[in-house]
Amino acid sequence: MTLLPDAVRHAESVLVSGPPMSGKYELLMRILAEWSEQPVMISTGRSAGKVREEYEQITDRSGDDLVVIDCASHEQGAEHADTPTTKYVASPGNLTDIGIKFTNVVESSAGLERAIGIHSLSQLLMYWEAERIYQFTRVMAAQSSGEGWPFVAVIGSETHDTQTIHTLHEPFELIVETRVTDDGRQFRTLDRVGGPTEWTDF
Repeated sequence: MTLLPDAVRHAESVLVSGPPMSGKYELLMRILAEWSEQPVMISTGRSAGKVREEYEQITDRSGDDLVVIDCASHEQGAEHADTPTTKYVASPGNLTDIGIKFTNVVESSAGLERAIGIHSLSQLLMYWEAERIYQFTRVMAAQSSGEGWPFVAVIGSETHDTQTIHTLHEPFELIVETRVTDDGRQFRTLDRVGGPTEWTDF
């Protein structure tokens, strides 16, 4: 498995952007596992149980170490009470509740070195316009940075118009682009100063 480049491992905030089936979710999981032994995933479309199962498969880490803010289960009809490692939000469109549950996690994480992931901004854009998600993302990134926690999110590059994509690039220090070629999946990095790196298989 390809090692993550130093630019990704040492970044404070990363946006993974690419077309469907290009490995964005896998990269998100790998980045979180690289950054922290006790990361936090804000999951807009998968249940906490599914996220933990996939985290173990992708990273060979224990899913029990992953805190999940689950925005999917209640919308799918399941009713669960919050636990120390799983917080439930009624819908991915309820940004206020996501923020509250995230603050709860921050308040209960004194002394822990966490990392924060969101999968995905594209799902949030089904509920809100780009400017609202931009503001939400900036607040989340700032709150994570204030705790010393790196922050990573995913967006589908072919799901939204160019202006929306560029708007949501802005809060992030580093962009990781993914693609699918005849030889398989590849990624490259792009920062605010330099040009893109070469494409790397993963």
